[in-house]
Amino acid sequence: MNPLAETAPDDRPAGQTSRSTGSLSRRIIAISALWIGVLLLGGGLTLDRVLTSAVTANFDDGLSYVLTAMISSAEVGPEGEVLFNRPLADQRFLEPASGLYYQISGDGHEDWRSRSLWDRAVRVTPEMLANPGRGIDSQQFPDEPLRLMARTVILPGSDTRWIFIVAQAREGLDAQVHSLRSTLIYSFLALGAGLILLAALQVFIGLRPLRRIRREIIRMRTGEKSRVTEPLPREVQPMVEELNALLAHNEQQAEEARRHAGNLAHALKTPLTVVMNAATAQSPDLASTVIRETATMRRQIDHHLARARALGRRGAAQSRTEVWPSLEAVERAVERLYPDVRIDRDGSHSAVVRVERQDLDELLGNLVENAAKYGGGSVFVTVQPSGEWVDVLVEDDGMGIPEAERERIFDRGARLDSGKPGTGLGLSIVRDVAEIYGGTVSLDESEDLGGLLVRLRLPAG
Repeated sequence: MNPLAETAPDDRPAGQTSRSTGSLSRRIIAISALWIGVLLLGGGLTLDRVLTSAVTANFDDGLSYVLTAMISSAEVGPEGEVLFNRPLADQRFLEPASGLYYQISGDGHEDWRSRSLWDRAVRVTPEMLANPGRGIDSQQFPDEPLRLMARTVILPGSDTRWIFIVAQAREGLDAQVHSLRSTLIYSFLALGAGLILLAALQVFIGLRPLRRIRREIIRMRTGEKSRVTEPLPREVQPMVEELNALLAHNEQQAEEARRHAGNLAHALKTPLTVVMNAATAQSPDLASTVIRETATMRRQIDHHLARARALGRRGAAQSRTEVWPSLEAVERAVERLYPDVRIDRDGSHSAVVRVERQDLDELLGNLVENAAKYGGGSVFVTVQPSGEWVDVLVEDDGMGIPEAERERIFDRGARLDSGKPGTGLGLSIVRDVAEIYGGTVSLDESEDLGGLLVRLRLPAG
């Protein structure tokens, strides 16, 4: 029985299969059955031992009682033999092969045996002498296992050490033990079957929420619902919340991808129209028009490709990247481009951010390169961990940016200094990539160098 089995339409594409590691319900039931079996086996063996010992002790108490009665009624006769001053009450001592026997033995004297022994005799063994008053098993009679008890006594008026022995057939004792064990076995088997059935019922009921989740996912796959909204137990609800969050995340990524595709198409539409019109009209400046509009289209494509790469890497995993090694690599690259610019670093060497390394290199590279390009020759970078965030401050000693222009500079293609080469996409890409990872970018005035201060805030790892 598999409680998770559910007949439902399977509209997955042909050839799309999923690997299974087996039935969860069967594992739980198998482990429960194994544990129940171990506990019942251990408990049954212990209980069998206790009850068998109790029955055997009760049997031995009867032998001890008879042995004590024999000793208390025994006396020495005129010729030194042992006599009973009163007959033993149990008539089985008088019936041959009755299963209850006694024997009194002494050095130099003939054994005095009960009539029930008839022509047989109990052999005195060292084990009997070493365990006086304790019941021991004996196989002296091949056809009749015995339980016997012996005690050595010196009677008044005699110096002989008399060995009093009483024996009884184990048939009655073995029958009681067999009946007891049969009762235990059948009882424990019934108990085990009931417990395993109860465990299976618990699994069936306990895993029911998972079947409900499966039905909800089927409805989402067929378009009936967009989220799992059915109330579920507290143990399952966190998983459902994470599933809903994942669905929302995927929808957000899909919506961002559609929006970016639309933005790219809209951005390319105007340059393509200009080129088409110029080509149709056979404009004399067609070549320059194509070059100009192609550069515009290239800027747009580079911008959207950067965003697409960042979105794809963010969706693949929650990366962890050390800031300082990335900053060192960026510094080496910028120094080769601008050998006359001095770049200084300070702050935490162990700061880690939740950003892919390639994206962090692109963020820092754009900021440091802009500071080197538009500054006066000095760039200072500070790494400051701040709780759940890491701030990277990039300062230069250039002319800075007026406060009124600081928001516009983030627009795609916006440039305040058109005399230097560039596409005007640096800060726009930095802002877009930072926002993809949940960060921010802001502009301010550097108090120490007097130029621009760019504060890049990223989530700490």
